[in-house]
Amino acid sequence: MIRIPTGLRARLVITFTLVAVTATLVVATIGYELAKSALVTRTETTALDLVTRELSSITFPIGTLRPGEAAPTHRELEVLAHALSGPGRTVLVEYDGLVASEGPLTLRDVPNELYGRANQSLVTQRTIVHDELYLLVGAEVYRDEEGVSEATGLRAFVFFPLQDDEAQLATLRTTLARTGVVIVLIALGVALLSARQVLLPVRRLSAAAQALGQGRLDTRLPVHGQDELAELTAQFNDAAAALELSVAELRSLEAMSRRFVADVSHELRTPLTSMTAVADMLSDEASRLPQAPAEAVRLVLREIERLRELVEHLIEVSRFDAGTATLNLEPVSVADAIDDCLKTRGWSEQVTVRASQGLTENLDPRRFDVIVANLVGNALKHGAPPVVVSARATENGLEVKVRDHGEGIPPEALPHVFDRFFKAGAGRARSQGSGLGLAIAKANVQLHGGTISVRRQNPGTLFTVWLPHA
Repeated sequence: MIRIPTGLRARLVITFTLVAVTATLVVATIGYELAKSALVTRTETTALDLVTRELSSITFPIGTLRPGEAAPTHRELEVLAHALSGPGRTVLVEYDGLVASEGPLTLRDVPNELYGRANQSLVTQRTIVHDELYLLVGAEVYRDEEGVSEATGLRAFVFFPLQDDEAQLATLRTTLARTGVVIVLIALGVALLSARQVLLPVRRLSAAAQALGQGRLDTRLPVHGQDELAELTAQFNDAAAALELSVAELRSLEAMSRRFVADVSHELRTPLTSMTAVADMLSDEASRLPQAPAEAVRLVLREIERLRELVEHLIEVSRFDAGTATLNLEPVSVADAIDDCLKTRGWSEQVTVRASQGLTENLDPRRFDVIVANLVGNALKHGAPPVVVSARATENGLEVKVRDHGEGIPPEALPHVFDRFFKAGAGRARSQGSGLGLAIAKANVQLHGGTISVRRQNPGTLFTVWLPHA
């Protein structure tokens, strides 16, 4: 299957070349036909003039003979035939059964239709005899007698060869073809040059648009001329300037927002520390309080813990947004790191760990602890037992999987589970948790250069973390 070029440059060149080819063919065809017509007309005129002149100069008696006149002899007919002959011609002169000829052709080569018409007037016809083209002129001589034209019975047929004319036409065709090829090549060169000049601003616009897409918002193009492309370039510059201004404003607002979150989070740390200390004291006394005050104390303790977790997560997110999060890699026993994470949070009895003791990787232990804690915590809060954590070495990294056996995340929520503050389902809008845990886990995985994914199981949900060898 022929592939049709779709680029603007190719279409311009093809269109320009097709126009040039069409124009060349039309001009060459018209020129050839005009030259051919002129050549044929000249040949016929010359032949007719020659035959007319020679036949009008006949001096011997012909036609109805008068007293004392003798019929023309064969010799006289031969003289007339010789007078009409020339290079390549064949002449046939016929009178009252006598035929004189000059050349290889005979009366059998004269078409019957022309032979009949020659009784009435001077006629011509192009005919092919023995694979060669001839112009055949036939005429009967008339004798004027006292103003009356009288047929004499003398007929002459002259075959004029057209080989020279055909050669000239062939030469003309060859010349026109070569000239056409040269014109098409010139047109192709002009088309390529024109397309390059026309598309140069377009290529510059494309490069500038690509630069904008890569974040170089100060990209501008010089405006040359006053045509449509110049107007388009000016509009591009205006759009780029407006985009740069808008992005600058958005970045400023985003920076202010990040700074606000970071400042608020840090400011909340101090009162939270005091509240946590008081909460610890209240926790010790809650068992000795009446039921209603004890329940209120437990509620306050849960909300303080939730607020503390939210503040810690906000501070962690602000570090990632500010670009200050760093990795401190060291050899880590993966199984021990997972066990320590679970023991610290009191989850060891609720989680099954499948990892070999000899498995060691270069990791940031604190960030690896955050990844495991967020995934396991999410499974315990929103899934159902058994919760299984497995780790194994792959060909090019470390693979950690966390699976629960609950109802699973709704399919429509899967693409958004790593979004900040996203909680799947209306019933989880007020559930325990900040909605930032999975987003923070993903950020820590990406900081290691790894990937994290989620998939529904039957039953439950499976999170898979891959961290490359460091």
